[in-house]
Order: sequence, then structure tokens, then C-alpha cells
Amino acid sequence: MSPRSPARHRTALAGVLVLLAACVSAAGTTAANDPDEREWIELFNGRDLSGWTVKIHHHEVGDNYGDTFRAEDGMVKVRYDQYGDFGDRFAHLYYDQPFSHYLVSLEYRFSGEMQRGAPDYVLLNSGIMLHAQDPRTMPREQDWPISVEMQFYALIPGQRPRPTGNLCTPGTHVVYNGRLDTRHCINASGQALPKDEWVHAEALVLGDSIIKHIINGDTVLVYSKPQIGGGVVTRFDPAIKQDGKILDSGYIALQSEGQPIEFRNIRLLDLKGCMDPKATNYKRYFVASDPARCRYE
Repeated sequence: MSPRSPARHRTALAGVLVLLAACVSAAGTTAANDPDEREWIELFNGRDLSGWTVKIHHHEVGDNYGDTFRAEDGMVKVRYDQYGDFGDRFAHLYYDQPFSHYLVSLEYRFSGEMQRGAPDYVLLNSGIMLHAQDPRTMPREQDWPISVEMQFYALIPGQRPRPTGNLCTPGTHVVYNGRLDTRHCINASGQALPKDEWVHAEALVLGDSIIKHIINGDTVLVYSKPQIGGGVVTRFDPAIKQDGKILDSGYIALQSEGQPIEFRNIRLLDLKGCMDPKATNYKRYFVASDPARCRYE
């Protein structure tokens, strides 16, 4: 599948925000302070992992054991060629800045074979974590970050179709279909593609309210009110896992759980900023105000 063009990115974003009654213009001028010009943040520079931090189960934060996450060929690659047995080394690569209201966009594709010793459920399975806890608050032996996960699948050859863009909730719960849902995973309506095919994924995250999972331009799952609670996460710091606490911001992390995968074109549109039209950095697409960011001439 070919990567989506910037024009298609703009179309997908506009469609989602219109549904939320946000004010987004289709203007395409190049004025220096155009309030409709979308300022994407490139989270991955295509060359190295600057601005990212690794946390691997059984290892201290910052230890990229076995070069698990590597920047090659303009991609973030997840590899296990220096491992031997997987050893439950569930891992995550965290962008160093937290966000609250944003649209994150990336492409992923699965490759290679599942690592020896990895559990069966990780076959052609990975994801991106949203509203994740700071990796520096995770003890060495904590296995998963408290977060909500946009789960990615690829088709397993010879087996029936399965979804992608699902939700999994390590140490969290969400409100789904109007009620608190305590299931660990909820299937989305997105259809998984074969291994080695690129898939475009987006997550629209609006603080502690709506979160949307979007696959190849289609909204496949919607939920709200992410909050700490439930199990799956083990050996955490009790001071961090405060059950019932609403999650309105957090870190974004790419997942490694035993299946090689590649990510590229990782970028983010921050939807929180200066909402004063008199400011030089005012944007009409902002949905959350941060007056401290306003700049004036």
C-alpha cells in the first residue's frame, strides 16, 4: 500500500474535527501566520532516536537492550537479532514530551518472524500507547506502562480475518458505548492486512474526553474517559497506579512485544495552543487553550 499523501492527511483530519464541531478551514495559503495552516511536529527525524526514551521489562529505563529499537532506512525498526530467547522483554519507545490534545499519525508494517520464546498472542501484534505514564516512573520489573493502547494486527496466513486498530487497556479502563468497560481489549472495525503491507494509523486524542482510532482514513473505534484501573500491569509503583484517576494527558510510545515491526512518518498535530486571535501563533484548529503559549508582536 502506498503512503498517504499530505493532502489525504489534511482530508482525514478535517473530517474528524468537523464531527467534533471544531473550526477547521480548508484554506491553503502560505502566509507567515496563517491560522489555518497545520503545523505538524515530526516526532521521528528519520535518522536516529533523538527525543525518544526506551523502557524494556527487566531493564532500567534508557537501556535499549539488544538494539531492540533502531533507526534505519528512515524507519523505526523493532528487531530481536541480538536476543536469543525473548525472555518477556516487553518494551516501549517513548517520545519525550507528553501531550493532551492531539492527532498522532504514523504508518506501520509487520515483518520477519516472531521471536523465539515470545507468547503466542504477540504473533503479528503490536501497537502504540496513548496517555502512557512517564517511563521514568516505572520500576525495572514493571512489564507494561499504565496507558491505553491502539493495537495493530496483521493477517495470520491461513486463518480468518481479524480486526486492527483495537483497544487494549493495561492498568486502565475506558467508557465505551456509554458505560465503563473493564474488558482488557475491545475489537475495532478496521480490517487487518497481510504482513509486509503498510497501514496508515491515526489516533485523535482529546484530553480526558474522546479518543478515536483511525485506520486508512476510517474511524474504527471511539471511546472516552480513559482512567487508571484494572489489572494486566504488574510490579508497578503503587503511588503511580491510582485507580479511578482520569487520564487527561500522557506519553506516546511505540510497542515491542516479540514481533518485528517497522514504523515510519511518525508525526503529531498538537491541538492545544493559543486560542487568542490577536496572537501571532493563533490557530483555528486548536480545541484546547493554553494562554501561556501565546506570542504577540
